[in-house]
Amino acid sequence: MNKTVNINLAGIFFHIDENAYIKLQRYLEAIKRSFTDSQGRSEIISDIEARIAELFTERVKHDKQVIGLKEVDEVVTIMGQPEDYLVDDEIFEDEPVYKKKTGSRSKKLFRDTDNSYVGGVSSGLAHYFGINVIWVRLLWFLLIFGAGTGIFLYILLWILVPEALTTSDKLMMSGEKVTISNIEKKIRDGFESVSDTVKNVDFQKHGNQLKTSLEQATDSISESVKRINVDKQGNRIKSSSKSFFDTIGDIAMFFLKVFAKFIGVILILTGAAALIAMFVALLSASILDSVHFPGIDFADIANTTGAPFWLFSMLIFFAFAVPFFMLLYLGLKILITNLKSIGNATKYSLLGVWILSIIGLAVYGAKQGLSYKEKGAVIKTERFENITVNDTLKLSMSGNDYFAERFDRDYGFDTDYNENGDLITFSQGVRLIVKSTKDSIAKIKINKKARGSTYEKAKKRANAINYSYALINNELLLDNYLTIPNDTKIKDQRVEITLYIPIGSVLYADSNTYDYHSNNSNYYNDILDHGQEEKYLKVLKNKLKCIDCLNKKEDKAKVNVDSDNARLKIDDEGLEATSSTVKLKVDNKGVKANNSSVEVEINEDGININAPKKEN
Repeated sequence: MNKTVNINLAGIFFHIDENAYIKLQRYLEAIKRSFTDSQGRSEIISDIEARIAELFTERVKHDKQVIGLKEVDEVVTIMGQPEDYLVDDEIFEDEPVYKKKTGSRSKKLFRDTDNSYVGGVSSGLAHYFGINVIWVRLLWFLLIFGAGTGIFLYILLWILVPEALTTSDKLMMSGEKVTISNIEKKIRDGFESVSDTVKNVDFQKHGNQLKTSLEQATDSISESVKRINVDKQGNRIKSSSKSFFDTIGDIAMFFLKVFAKFIGVILILTGAAALIAMFVALLSASILDSVHFPGIDFADIANTTGAPFWLFSMLIFFAFAVPFFMLLYLGLKILITNLKSIGNATKYSLLGVWILSIIGLAVYGAKQGLSYKEKGAVIKTERFENITVNDTLKLSMSGNDYFAERFDRDYGFDTDYNENGDLITFSQGVRLIVKSTKDSIAKIKINKKARGSTYEKAKKRANAINYSYALINNELLLDNYLTIPNDTKIKDQRVEITLYIPIGSVLYADSNTYDYHSNNSNYYNDILDHGQEEKYLKVLKNKLKCIDCLNKKEDKAKVNVDSDNARLKIDDEGLEATSSTVKLKVDNKGVKANNSSVEVEINEDGININAPKKEN
């Protein structure tokens, strides 16, 4: 049983095993001895302790967990041995000397605020992709003033991409190796810049500014040394070769990383495009028309439930925008390894907003479903006294040049202005059914239908439907649309027309009726089929017979004579005559004749005369 010790490391309290504490204490003392005469020694050691505390925090899962030798060994492996921190005071001389160099780090994306006009995004991207910053700024100009999406993307990157604050950050941003040499060079450049600035300055007056600059330079050295992953880079130098399987693994990891980057780009493009589209749709108040989901009409739900238009739009926006934002953020995390986290508070807030949006839409959806529970109908029947058994009835649909020009059945609703300039709500949900009747005169039945939460409400809505038709002489004109009052909720309003025609009369249907009598004949018992438009049709019992059509089998032959010894047939295909001894055929291929002794064929190849072979 070992003792535990409570320690304060960089302002954070830890419970640590006594043996682990002794090893950690020796490790820190060895590091302190390595920096005996180094400039900024206290700051460097303080940063190292802060980094160790950070690594311990990552490994502690609860407050009562005790840090043991295992955790200390892991931290030492990451931070490196004390000899890796041996730095001579000659670091600020012309020829710096190091006890040990560190390796390189991969290039990472930061915001370069040292060379920025706004937030340093353009300079950071230029470093990351290795191009001149002018091209990046030109691209932003095109996105902002051309496509209109640049501002959104720039602000997003400004928020999520971290700023290059330390010397290590700036070296990694430009892809340079994070070595003592490069750190020294970076700091020396900073000193030279400061020196040029203060050459002609009154030091008595601005002494405090110089002092502050020197302190900041020292802090930069501390921060840079702290951020050098000495162990990782040192292991690369120490490793002289790799095994075959290690090489294969590295190749596989390379392709996996490339594939992951590709997926990240796809996620970013998808998420950004969807967010921009949703945002533009929200601003233009057309989001209800922009979002489509199979079997759901959001605009209809907003209209029929009486929900405020702005509230329903916001619910739809957040229900779709939050997942696409997380998709975009995931793509950025894949593509940019050092991307700043949006924080748990933001994540949980977005999740809460999304859940509330889904719940709100579900409530409105349930309310919408209940509002369609009952059916209601209003039926009107009229007899046409002048259409009798011996009469011909012409049938056609009547459109409106202002809002119903197309002759297509459509149960959706729209708004437009009529010939008087009045706003109307209309639909082309009109169904036409034709049936035969034994009655001596024709009649029409207009069935206006609607739905509602109760039968009374449904019937009231059906009664509010406006629909017109007219019989002029023997021509019946049916409106191809219906209208409802503008303040009426849309609840599946439609009109069903059934036309009863006496047996023995004749029907002529205009071609514009085609789409309106597209019915299931087995369900609606409609006797008018497609293809019978523009023809005179005799009304029989439960069917129509064309009286001006040629029968394909019986009427195809113009002349057809048969006798005991001969046959003559003349039709659209040509002439064919046969007898007991001669056969003659004339068609589009030519003339062919034969008897028992000779065959004659005349075609485009010429004349062929052959004597048929006699059978033995």
